[in-house]
Amino acid sequence: METTATPTFEVGQTCTYSQVIDDQLVRAFAELSGDRNAIHLDDAIAATSRFGQRIAHGAILFGIVSKVLGMDMPGVGTVYLNQTCNFKLPVFIGDTVTLTASIIELLPKSIARISTVITRQTGEVVMDGVAEVKLPGWLFKAPRG
Repeated sequence: METTATPTFEVGQTCTYSQVIDDQLVRAFAELSGDRNAIHLDDAIAATSRFGQRIAHGAILFGIVSKVLGMDMPGVGTVYLNQTCNFKLPVFIGDTVTLTASIIELLPKSIARISTVITRQTGEVVMDGVAEVKLPGWLFKAPRG
């Protein structure tokens, strides 16, 4: 009989992940999402904006959070339930952003609240919020023998 261990989680458990927000990523996201706003893609038009240069789609940051929650911590089997998000500053092409995800509360029914803070290479917070997820372990049933 094969068994699988149920992962354990603790308040305070933290995971970090960094990603360069380059031109290729922004253009790929524009194609995938259909959001081809010039502020994201056109240097000349973006130069006349209040930001003075192109900015990345805010939703790219959601993708980074989703990657970490679904693949790293809590990991495979996690299901996203809710996410609050506060965009603090724009993310520019070439910025390196780092997500710090920290479990802040464990609730009944295998639900966790996770702080999600994204900073850029200067240490400035560009986005923060809280995710609620269903933890791995409930989704897949252990084989019966």
